[in-house]
Amino acid sequence: MSVGGKPWLQPHWDWHVAVNFLTGGAGSGLILVAAGGALAGQALALPAWIGLLLVAGGLAQVSLHLGRPWRGLSVLVNPGTSWMAREAWVAGPLLGVTALAALFDSAVLGLLAGLLGVAFLYCQARILKESRGIPAWREPHIVPLLVATGLTEGLALYLLVALGAGWNAVLVPAGAVLLAALVVRFITWRGYRNALQGNAPQAALAVLNRADGPFTGVGHAVPFLLLLVAAGVPSAQLPLAALAALAALLAGWGLKFAIVTRAGYNQGFAIMHTPARGAGTGGVGSKPGW
Repeated sequence: MSVGGKPWLQPHWDWHVAVNFLTGGAGSGLILVAAGGALAGQALALPAWIGLLLVAGGLAQVSLHLGRPWRGLSVLVNPGTSWMAREAWVAGPLLGVTALAALFDSAVLGLLAGLLGVAFLYCQARILKESRGIPAWREPHIVPLLVATGLTEGLALYLLVALGAGWNAVLVPAGAVLLAALVVRFITWRGYRNALQGNAPQAALAVLNRADGPFTGVGHAVPFLLLLVAAGVPSAQLPLAALAALAALLAGWGLKFAIVTRAGYNQGFAIMHTPARGAGTGGVGSKPGW
């Protein structure tokens, strides 16, 4: 609740909703990366099933958040105006096509599933972007940030799957692409942070400032250095690559959780001109919490 007109943290989107952005973004990113691997001749089924389960798990958490059976069907209304409805309409074909691609180990179906994964990830980013009352969400730079984060998480998961399955032939190319993705994600993060300066409540900026160090250090500098060392030290390649992928993945999840559940302050109230009694001219305006 607002105190003196200051922005207050929205209470409606809790960890249930945040999980959808975490696992849904990573899962859709993994499906896309798995499709690319399949086109290069790598097995599709294992990463595709994992991506499908992550996306489905995130959607299940959202349905639990709604609290009533069948209420979730209402999200399908108005896909022409609602990005949440568009996400739901994309989710069905994404899950179905991914399952078929995994069952038949089909690179063609995998490519279609990957394209649907990109659409799903974009819908998720636009859901936050269209939340007009939350300055930290409505910033346009959040769209490339969430897309880049989902794809980076997908690459990190794919590298972990490759390590676990013993796909040694894909470790070097997957690690190289993950390095590039880390650079892109960091650039989108700095763009988002710079765009928010002066355009979000102080409480929201404080949350993002606290997240900046771990996200930059653990999520970018650490995996970047680990991957570089792994490339030069073949005997330590497997554990270093695993640690790098895990750090990149968990840091992305931590940032999205913070943005959804902790930085979602509304804009509060503002007085553009202080009224005065009698014949006075009044005073300057006020925008508490900014």
